[in-house]
Amino acid sequence: MAADIVILDTLIKPGTSHTLNFNMARLYTSTVVDIPVIIHRAKKAGPVVLLTGGVHGDEFNGVEVVRQLISKKVVRPKKGMVIAIPVVNVFGFLNMQREFPDGRDLNRVFPGAKNGSLASRFAYQVTKGILPHVDLVMDFHTGGAQRFNAPQLRVDPLEIDSMELAKIFHPPFLVLSKNIPKTFRETCSKMGKNYLLFEGGKSQQSDKNVILTAVNGVIRVLDHMGMLQDKSLVHPDEKPIHVIKKSKWVRAKYSGLLHPRVANGKRVEKGEMIASITDPYGTMRHKVKSPQDGFVINVNHSPLVYQGDAIFHISKDERQEELKERV
Repeated sequence: MAADIVILDTLIKPGTSHTLNFNMARLYTSTVVDIPVIIHRAKKAGPVVLLTGGVHGDEFNGVEVVRQLISKKVVRPKKGMVIAIPVVNVFGFLNMQREFPDGRDLNRVFPGAKNGSLASRFAYQVTKGILPHVDLVMDFHTGGAQRFNAPQLRVDPLEIDSMELAKIFHPPFLVLSKNIPKTFRETCSKMGKNYLLFEGGKSQQSDKNVILTAVNGVIRVLDHMGMLQDKSLVHPDEKPIHVIKKSKWVRAKYSGLLHPRVANGKRVEKGEMIASITDPYGTMRHKVKSPQDGFVINVNHSPLVYQGDAIFHISKDERQEELKERV
C-alpha cells in the first residue's frame, strides 16, 4: 500500500490530482496572493519529482517550461508523483522583478527561517513542507539582467546520481560547479535530493529554442525514470554534451557601446575577435579578443557597458570532454 503523503495540509492519495494554493502573504491592499502548486500522483508508487520555474520573478523561460510540461500532460506520471510550481516567486513575477517584495533574492535565503523575512519564510515552508517528499528537483532559470545563457545544466560533479540524470537530460552544455551557500540547490543537496539546475536565455524574455531544449530534457528524464505516459513525446538528441569544467568571464576594459560578434554556444579560439566596444562619437573602437580556446556559454546583450562589466563567459578547457552516451 502506498504511503500517505500530506502536502500543504492536504492528503495526496494515489491516483489523485490537486491544485493547492500556497498562501504566504497579502498585498498592501489585503489582496491574497496564491502560489498554485499542481500535483499529480499515480496509482502506482514511484519517484517524486518537483518542477520549479520563476524562483526569480523576472525569469520567464522557466515559467514557460513548466507550463508546457503541464499543457502536454507530461506531469501526469505513469508511476510516482509530479509536483509542478510554474511560478515560485509570484510576487516578483507580478512586478517583473527578480527579488521578493522584501528586496531579498529567494535563491540566497534557503533553507529559510520560520520567523524570518518574507522570502526566508517562503523558503522555510518549501523546505519543510514539500522537499521531504521529493526525490528529484528540476529547477529552471535564465541569465540575469541582459546576460543570455546558452542552454546548460549546472551540477556538482560529486553528486553522482545527479550527474547521471544530467546525462539523460542531455543539455548542449554541462557545467560542473559546486553548490553556492543558501541556494535552493545547496539545501536540496544537504537533504539528499537529486537536483538539476537548468540555465538558458535571459531575464524578461522568452526564447523558444531554450524552452524546447529544457522541455525535451525533462521528458527524457521522466521517461528514464519510468514515469512518462506518452512515449511519443521522447526526442533523442544525438549531439554530444560539452562538459565545462572551468570557465572565465571576459570583462569590458572600456565603457561604451558593445557590439558582440559571436553567438552563444560557438567555439572560439584564443585571440579571436569576439566583440568591439565603441564610444558614441566615432573616435574610439576597442577590439575584444578571446583570452582562451573554448565555448561561449554566456553573452551580454546590453547595448551599453561600463568598464569592468561581464560581457562573455567562456569555457577554459583546452580540450572539451564530450559525453558519448546517447539517450
